[in-house]
Formats: sequence, C-alpha cells, structure tokens
Amino acid sequence: MMKLVVALLVSSAAAFVAPVSQSATLSASKVAVRGAPVDEFEIGVQPPAGFFDPLNYCETQPESFARRRAVERKHGRVAMMAVVGLLLHNADVEFPGYLSKSQNLKFSDIPNGLTGITKVPSAGLLQIIVFVGFIELFWWPASNYSGDYGCGFFGAKYEGAEKVQKLNAEMANGRLAMLGIAGAMFAEGQTGMTLAEQLDAGKLLLI
Repeated sequence: MMKLVVALLVSSAAAFVAPVSQSATLSASKVAVRGAPVDEFEIGVQPPAGFFDPLNYCETQPESFARRRAVERKHGRVAMMAVVGLLLHNADVEFPGYLSKSQNLKFSDIPNGLTGITKVPSAGLLQIIVFVGFIELFWWPASNYSGDYGCGFFGAKYEGAEKVQKLNAEMANGRLAMLGIAGAMFAEGQTGMTLAEQLDAGKLLLI
C-alpha cells in the first residue's frame, strides 16, 4: 500500500488548459482573488499540452470561461480529497467508534471501495448532502468564481509570482486527482476488487 501512496504523491500532471486570443478575452480571464487580479489564462498552462483549446471555446464563448475554470478548480479540489480518502480507507485508516449506535454499525464495518456508500444509513447520507449544500451555498459559495475563500493554505497567504506558482500546482494536482479517482472507480467496477485488493493481487503496475 505504501508503494501506491508514494507513486501517487510523486506523480505529476500534464495540463490541459485553453489557449486564447488575449485581445478577445482578456477581461473574461481576470478574476479578483482577495483584491489582487489573477489572469486565469496564465493558470494551468503547463507542458506538454501548453495552451490547449481545440474547440476554440475561449474565443467563441469567452464569457463562460470564468465559470468553467471555477468548475474545474472545484472538481479538482473535490477529487484531491476523494483520492486522499480512497488511500486512507484502503489502508484501513478509519474513525473509531460507531457510525450509527441505533444500528450497531461501526465505522470499521463500512467496506472499502464503491460499495461502502451503500452501507451508510439513510440519515448519514442525508447529513452529508445537507453539509455539502451548506458549504456550496453559504460557507464557500459556488458564486465565488475566484475559488479564494480567505482560508489560505493552512493559514499561509501568497502574492505575486508565488501565488501563481501555487495556483498552477493546485490546478495540476486537481487534474491528476480527477484522472486518478476516475481510474480507481473504473478499475474497481471492472475487476470487482478494491484498490488495496488489486495491489495485493498484483493487478496494478506501478511505474
């Protein structure tokens, strides 16, 4: 399991971000991040893909770029949390105690993998939905396209070139995480084995 964790942590992501005519879409690319404008067309432009817009969306639909970038960033963040949860759960790192006292159901009783969600009581699923909805609407609202909620990175705040570098790293890691969690789900659906079971059976090739 440790080999898998190390392999995922040291992996790097190739960027797939849209290139664009600056004159046509410059205003659409500017997003204020805590008062400091960041050119979103500079974020995520990394080799080997570079500035990548095969369908020319940034020129034909520049007004929708800010929303699409916000959606990409949010999905990347959710995927990164999902990958961490996947690794921890497959390593049998779980909360102690009961998930549901009334049903005598412990956290350790929830199986790893996709089937685990089916074992969570309906009240637990409802709590998850309500909590996520609260975050989406009030705490970290989806209407904030900048993705900056004033939290910083464990309290640390960045400016200038360092901020751009951190945003690039977040974008790349988010894209890698989206591919990683999707691949893990498809692999489990295809093999019927969790990530840990695939690794134990030698079904995964780690490069």
